[in-house]
Amino acid sequence: MKRKILIVDDEQNTREGMKWALEGSEKKYEVYTCADAESGLAVALEKQVELIITDLKMPGMDGMELLRRVKEKMPEVQVIVPTGYGTIESAVEAMKLGAFDYVLKPINIDELNLIVERALQHKRMKEENIALRQVIDKKFGFENILGNSPAMENIFRQIRMVAPTKSTVLIQGESGTGKELIASAIHYNSPRKNKPFIIVNCGALTPTLLESELFGHEKGAFTDAYREKPGRFELADGGTLFLDEISETTSEFQVKLLRVIETQTFERVGGTESITVDVRIITATNKNLKELVQQGKFRQDLYYRLNVIQIYVPPLRERREDIPLLVNAFVKELCEKNKKPLMSVSPKTMALLQNYDWPGNVRQLKNVIEAAVIMCNTQEIQPRHLPEEIREAEQSNADEETVCLKIGSSLRDAEIALIRATLKRVNDNKTKAAKILGIGRKTLYRKLEEYGISG
Repeated sequence: MKRKILIVDDEQNTREGMKWALEGSEKKYEVYTCADAESGLAVALEKQVELIITDLKMPGMDGMELLRRVKEKMPEVQVIVPTGYGTIESAVEAMKLGAFDYVLKPINIDELNLIVERALQHKRMKEENIALRQVIDKKFGFENILGNSPAMENIFRQIRMVAPTKSTVLIQGESGTGKELIASAIHYNSPRKNKPFIIVNCGALTPTLLESELFGHEKGAFTDAYREKPGRFELADGGTLFLDEISETTSEFQVKLLRVIETQTFERVGGTESITVDVRIITATNKNLKELVQQGKFRQDLYYRLNVIQIYVPPLRERREDIPLLVNAFVKELCEKNKKPLMSVSPKTMALLQNYDWPGNVRQLKNVIEAAVIMCNTQEIQPRHLPEEIREAEQSNADEETVCLKIGSSLRDAEIALIRATLKRVNDNKTKAAKILGIGRKTLYRKLEEYGISG
């Protein structure tokens, strides 16, 4: 499609000359001309031009007023201002109002073509950046973190409060709960969102490789270091560095990381020159760092540096009310991905999904739904499309709970079975179990001791 250009000038020879020069033999532009600013504004709006070349001094509305009105109605349009030597100050003023550039009269055709190409390229890049930003926002924005449970609402609130700051953030939660997604949401909702978001999985690299990856290395620092290499800290300058599985790092590495966090300086491996960066640190772990500190397996000073803000991501079994929302979103996404008609989920299937404990959390749930979508040849996902372990888990739960209701069981046995089944359902969370059972926590603890129930 040809790019649309409008020329506004009250001198006919100038208008036609620029039109001829821009159209040329390639005919890559569709060029419109107007003799006054009023008609120029109307044509610009009607034809949705991408670039306007306008003279400044014209009868009636001048070029400066045309620029103002165009920018009000079509802010993305690029404007070039031809001007004489005596009116350069006016051209500079026009640029302050949003003009892209000016070209001196008498107009050099090659120079005009060059400026036009640059202006249209600049516009195209802005459009691509906007499109990219929309994709990024869709992928990493709040709407991609699914959940309407109180636990997830609390996480959303924490992200909104933390994102605008420079504070380090520690995200804790089991594998598959979406810690990386929360880290990216913090970055892309922060003032650093237009700078890099660099991810490093500390558990996937040996200590030597991890140090080289993060700090970079100089040429000849070690075998195979044939050239200097900037590290992730340098690449993340101005942005955010997300260190996943931080608990898997060695004590020696932790000392170096602590120094970078405190001073924002480091040296490449094999180097002596200090490099200064401005990087926000977000870390994540599926282990309890506080317990690791108490066991002497993680440095206490680094722990306090990382744990300025802590976000706990609950496992899926502790927010079962989010499962239908996640399931429906995954079904829609995976049907589109696999080019299959949109499917529904039967009530029985949804009940099975909600009653399962999901040791792999959201990641496991998505994988199960993907397999179900692929294997389902009807419009409704049925229990038979789910893995056997999920169907068996439901039967196991049912058998355990039915023990409480068997005729002939003593009240004591029924109460013991009910307490055990409830504790299992809430992953041994005493507060939740007491609430479900309709008793106080002290009463529950007393019964646990009385019946000799461990946990």
